[in-house]
Amino acid sequence: MELRIAQSALEDLQTIQEHYIEEGVPHIGNEYVAAILDQAEILVRHPDAGRIVPELGLSHIRELIHTPFRVVYLRQETDVVLIRVWRSERKLELPES
Repeated sequence: MELRIAQSALEDLQTIQEHYIEEGVPHIGNEYVAAILDQAEILVRHPDAGRIVPELGLSHIRELIHTPFRVVYLRQETDVVLIRVWRSERKLELPES
């Protein structure tokens, strides 16, 4: 398995960092992003480690919880693609492609 990151997830991670920069604590944003990416590495060995996204109910779209974020990924045959990193209290929106 290979771990890939979709443009939508990269933008989410960048938004997290920008938010904490604006709040005056850029190190918090950097720590969140690093921890999220570290946690996502488990998917290379255990692609089904995350739960099925409840509101979708599709076995190939799963999520890891890294409070307060949901790390949504697409489980494919040869790779795992991070597609969103979303605040838990927000309504989940998936990219169109």
